[in-house]
Amino acid sequence: MSQRTDKQVGDSPTVTSKGTLSPVLTRNIEAILERRQAKAKAASAEEKAAAAISKFAGSMIFVYIHLVLFGGWILINVGLVPIIPAWDSSLVVLAMIASVEAIFLSTFVLINQNRMAADDDARSDLDLQINLLNEHETTKLIAMVDAISRHLGVKVVEEKEVEEMKRDVAPEAVLDRLEEEDAAGEESR
Repeated sequence: MSQRTDKQVGDSPTVTSKGTLSPVLTRNIEAILERRQAKAKAASAEEKAAAAISKFAGSMIFVYIHLVLFGGWILINVGLVPIIPAWDSSLVVLAMIASVEAIFLSTFVLINQNRMAADDDARSDLDLQINLLNEHETTKLIAMVDAISRHLGVKVVEEKEVEEMKRDVAPEAVLDRLEEEDAAGEESR
């Protein structure tokens, strides 16, 4: 973090005047990291192996190893390294090895993607819950501000709009409508 004066930073929801993260933000970060660590610990041996293999297969070291092995195999078997006799002149064995490796690597990548998709679904559910809670709290705040303005006799220009904003959103109704629209869209195709 760059050096700033107290006047530049000030107390904010993110950074305190001392340049440290706010306690709420720090607590949230720690909670997320603890959850990730617990999830990583709870992963099965197969999930850990698939993740490690996918990570390695996506590295430049993996590419370099394959360049050396496959390049050497090809150079030797097409006769460009005469001191070593060719054992796969048609390169059929190399093609078979590469095909089997591709099958396994794609399986490991798919396993890893499935795990990541499940993590994304869990994060989406959390986001939805937080958004719904925020919506509910905002609705209550609007109702309170409206009650205060009525008590103080403040005239509200868009009375109808305020009344609408004071009602809670029903997520089930929204989801039902989205599903109806998706179904109608699929039928028209």
